[in-house]
Amino acid sequence: MTIHDLDTPALVVDLDIMERNLRRMAEYAAQHNLRLRPHTKTHKIPALGAMQVALGAVGLTVAKSTEAEVMVNSGTPDLLIAYPVLGVKKLERIKALTKRVKITVSVDSVEVAQHLADAGLEVGVLAETDAGLGRVGVEPGQPLVDLAKAISAMPGLTFEGIAFYPGHIKSTDAAGMTALSNLGDLLTSIRAQLTQADIEARIFSGGSTPTMWHSHEVAGLNEIRPGTYIFNDRNTVFSGACQVEDCAASILCTVVSTSVKDQFIIDGGSKTFSSDLAKQPGHGWVVKYPEALFAKMNEEHGYVSMAGAKSSVKIGERVRVIPNHICVAVNLHEKVYGVRGETVEVVWSVDGRGKLQ
Repeated sequence: MTIHDLDTPALVVDLDIMERNLRRMAEYAAQHNLRLRPHTKTHKIPALGAMQVALGAVGLTVAKSTEAEVMVNSGTPDLLIAYPVLGVKKLERIKALTKRVKITVSVDSVEVAQHLADAGLEVGVLAETDAGLGRVGVEPGQPLVDLAKAISAMPGLTFEGIAFYPGHIKSTDAAGMTALSNLGDLLTSIRAQLTQADIEARIFSGGSTPTMWHSHEVAGLNEIRPGTYIFNDRNTVFSGACQVEDCAASILCTVVSTSVKDQFIIDGGSKTFSSDLAKQPGHGWVVKYPEALFAKMNEEHGYVSMAGAKSSVKIGERVRVIPNHICVAVNLHEKVYGVRGETVEVVWSVDGRGKLQ
């Protein structure tokens, strides 16, 4: 089967680019003695998680317990659930998983930690602190020390370290690098406070794709959890973390209408690409027509403006579009097609799709 045989819209991954992305990150982590525990929210495919582990990842990261049930099939030796686990059904899933794989959970409250202990779970635990994003995580300082102490005292829970997500640092310009330096100062302070309280923190887990290549410059950070790097997307390019040629995933669409002047319609809209915006206008890059603006979407229609362009687009023509946010786009598709050149080499089922609990 070739790419020309695919029905559209279809999520296509260039295997050469993806494999290069995976190797590059694995080599970077090894070079700088960083534990690599990639977040699988981007690909949601156990076979790709297995590739990451085979290249040296110490384990994988998920957000939800149902994602963990899927990703255990990758053969990973370790799964981090980087999200507060609350709810009886979730605890039942995790307890069953502990018989198959080492489970680590990040928590930001004594209540959630107690919830785990009361259920009789035996898991590793990371205390989550807010590094500046303002989403989850206790305040650094005494609240974090108190949380670490409480976790350490609970039966079945093994305190392993600190988790944080510096999602507020979205670029590596001068302001971004200053923020990374400040983050290193914060982690150094946290380690000193924990040491003073006689608490050992083996892992300082954080990082994100936009700042991934500067992780070794953050004092105290020893584990990184990038996710998007396997495919990359338009937002990653704008962050400065990759180039367009590093974007492995695109969505193959068909031009279904040219009836409006200086515009064509593709057979993919918000149910194909998601509605995530980027730093610059548009919902994605139309690879074949760089002068085009993917200006608007309805659920099934993508409006692409060709105002001022010299190119002529025909009905039935196929175009590939690099989306703004590939993680959300993958979750909208049942299958991903891995291609090498024009040959479809592998078809993956997105087994983690819709696993929200």
